[in-house]
Amino acid sequence: MKVGIRSKGYLTRYGFKEGLRRMKLQGYETIDYQEFVDTNNPLFSMNDADFAAEMKAQRAEIESVGIEIIQTHGPWRWPPMDATKEDREERFEKMSRAILGTALLGSHNFVIHPILPWGASQDPEPQKLHDMNLEFMGRLCDVARQHDVIVCFENMPFRNIGLATPQACLAFAEEMNSPFFKICLDTGHCSVLGLSPADCVRQLGTKWLQVLHVHDNNGANDLHWVPYLGTIDWQDFTNALQEIGFNGSVSLETYIPKGFPEELWTVQEESLFKSVLKIAGRL
Repeated sequence: MKVGIRSKGYLTRYGFKEGLRRMKLQGYETIDYQEFVDTNNPLFSMNDADFAAEMKAQRAEIESVGIEIIQTHGPWRWPPMDATKEDREERFEKMSRAILGTALLGSHNFVIHPILPWGASQDPEPQKLHDMNLEFMGRLCDVARQHDVIVCFENMPFRNIGLATPQACLAFAEEMNSPFFKICLDTGHCSVLGLSPADCVRQLGTKWLQVLHVHDNNGANDLHWVPYLGTIDWQDFTNALQEIGFNGSVSLETYIPKGFPEELWTVQEESLFKSVLKIAGRL
């Protein structure tokens, strides 16, 4: 298994080129490109030619340091903004551009959350939510197919949403029945719902498990902690990945909180890297 991390931490803190250099120096082999998450990013207001040029330039820069763009993360607004048809179409347009960007970056995996027309805390019409997502994700897969990109449906930490658990995502993926629709397993989101990430890995298997978001928490809140600081059984998780023969990237999606002491950043970065090496069975 390879080891990777989300782009935001290093690139936001150190700048694009220096962040990449530091990621490589630390030992990371892959990157979870998350510049598409914020739909206010200038990437979404560029004309097509400028967008393509920017994506190709970023790809060249990332590849020049020897890092693979293992996955990208699609648009996500908080709180969710999927209430109206216009909202959903605007999001679909942004997602379509992000899928194109994923292909231009040389990646094949595009992580996305379900659409949530009633927000993250309620699901008054589960069948309608299911049907909306089935229609929306079906169209998105059509776009993904054109660019040889796989839509990776992420499990969520929302207790009241019918499409939150990995088991629900698996049933949904089986119904989608598309080679361009797989699952991104988020370990922290499993933990919030009281589920074992290791058990979820075993349930998904390599047929459906495409990519990972790896982080820890207290078992109640989506905190994106460094692994081994929370409640997740990481040894069992490592065992499960090895049992199914997962050969992708153990990709961290951890957040170092604002105001974290400057003098401890290097120590924290080293701790993060050691944690992901251990989970990948390489330490």
